[in-house]
Amino acid sequence: MHRHPFYMLPGSLLLLMLMAGCATHQLSKGKTAGTKPVIYQVMVRLFGNQDTANVFYGPIKQNGVGKFADITDKALDSIKSLGITHIWYTGVLEHATMTSYAACGIPDDDPDVVKGRAGSPYAVKDYYDVDPDLAVHLKDRMAEFESLVHRTHVHKLKVLMDFIPNHVARGYHSTQKPLGVIDFGARDDTALAFSPQNDFYYLPGSRFKVPTGVDAGGVAYSSPLKDNIFFEVPAKATGNNVFSPEPSIDDWYETVKLNYGVDIEHGRIAHFSPIPPVWTKMRDILLYWAGKGIDGFRCDVAEMVPVQFWHWVIPAVKSRYPKLIFIAEAYSPEKYAHYIHYGQFDYLYNKVGLYDALKPLIKNDSGADVSRIAEVMQTQDSISGHMLNFLENHDEQRLASRFFAGSLTSEKAGMGLAATISTGPVLIYFGQELGEKAGGAEGLGGDDGKTTLFDYWGVPAMQQWANSGRFDGGGLDADQKELRAFYKKLLHIAGSNEAITTGRYQRLIPSALNGRQFCFLRTSEKACLLVLANFDRQQAIKTDVQLPASVMTGNYHTATELMGGDKGVLVNCSLAVDVPPGGFQLWELH
Repeated sequence: MHRHPFYMLPGSLLLLMLMAGCATHQLSKGKTAGTKPVIYQVMVRLFGNQDTANVFYGPIKQNGVGKFADITDKALDSIKSLGITHIWYTGVLEHATMTSYAACGIPDDDPDVVKGRAGSPYAVKDYYDVDPDLAVHLKDRMAEFESLVHRTHVHKLKVLMDFIPNHVARGYHSTQKPLGVIDFGARDDTALAFSPQNDFYYLPGSRFKVPTGVDAGGVAYSSPLKDNIFFEVPAKATGNNVFSPEPSIDDWYETVKLNYGVDIEHGRIAHFSPIPPVWTKMRDILLYWAGKGIDGFRCDVAEMVPVQFWHWVIPAVKSRYPKLIFIAEAYSPEKYAHYIHYGQFDYLYNKVGLYDALKPLIKNDSGADVSRIAEVMQTQDSISGHMLNFLENHDEQRLASRFFAGSLTSEKAGMGLAATISTGPVLIYFGQELGEKAGGAEGLGGDDGKTTLFDYWGVPAMQQWANSGRFDGGGLDADQKELRAFYKKLLHIAGSNEAITTGRYQRLIPSALNGRQFCFLRTSEKACLLVLANFDRQQAIKTDVQLPASVMTGNYHTATELMGGDKGVLVNCSLAVDVPPGGFQLWELH
């Protein structure tokens, strides 16, 4: 989830780091030379839902829900055809919800501490179970998930899932934990505000107070579903580091902060020896899911957990499963290198970086300029292969929404650049390739241009593509089909062209370009690509691009535009290009 980190490193922790030894993390770690992960994120609850009622704040019986079983062989074939290498299944873990599964032994959640009717996938209620919403047969829910993992692997796709280490649902209770596992908080001394041996932080002498008001979707907290009564004594600290029994409606009030041995209220002093119990519990959870064939973990708000934990746990888990990859949701550029080299992450979100540089250009904001892209690439030069580029995910607005690009054609320059500018992975969110607009208010989030994370809903573009389970795009219009064809071509090239997967980046600045047009080369020993992204909605790029002498030593004479098939001839080391407004071109030199 899109959040902001708290963690700072006092001197005692820096000393601990030096004692542990800060092993460096090479650019090649986490991927094989010549490959580039191309990730497709799927919100499982929404992916296969074919119900079209879409009633605001509607329950599961009214709005329907997708299942593990809906991700069929046909669906996986179609996803694979885009050039995808990894699927990130979002919302797999059992989380707090307003839907009752008491009949199958899962305790009900108090609606007062559930966001949305379906609940947040990031308010985990049982780390050792999967979301019962996603099962056709409740008692077989784990077997149905394991079958999905197997199906995905048969299609030669890797499986990623969320690891949520910072917080749990207020009603956390594992009914499926393996024999011998101690539940979070079961042995805590609740009279102590902080103890390195406690799993939670407490506020002794207080009682938790449910926030009141109206949520972002306009749902009143005095509605019949909520009675503003939730018993928690003493109150626990809230997930976003709120040490008050009365979190606000804008806080992560539905979650409880986990204690990694950092006394947050008293100078953030670390107590890492002996290792806090949360560390070993989380290691065992990672090992449990890796044992089920998971190929990697996207780690939620990774910076809100001490970097020392990652330095300890990632090598420990990889010693058993060396091919696993770990992706950090991270938002502090000044810490990026540290989380790669010391924290041992394979990849980090490139949100506060390339995404933030591209969004104003794609939105056509006044004053937006490509100079920010150049600054990001310069700043990230030594770590760019570790940065995960994206323009959509579950936290962000849809590209085609009226809040972002606003059309299916205005997003091509940004997505083309994000997919090709570095050797690092690229991610798209399900339905992005179809121009999903996320129009209207679904529930808690309101009409915000995002696909709901909290509610039962049917995603129109996905339903058009699924075409009643045929997954042939039979319901798509001509513009959607053209956009999907663009993504298919782009992602195949991005994932396999040597100049992109292993090559070097070099910006070119032809004099004819303006501040909304960007040009660069990607070159390897055997390949060279000229890339042009035109964010200008009125002016074409129509010029001769002069290529540097260092490139021309490769004895190139002709060029092919890979996205459209045009041919070109190099004359005096230059290539004539004509990129329409909003367009994107990839010229391969021969």
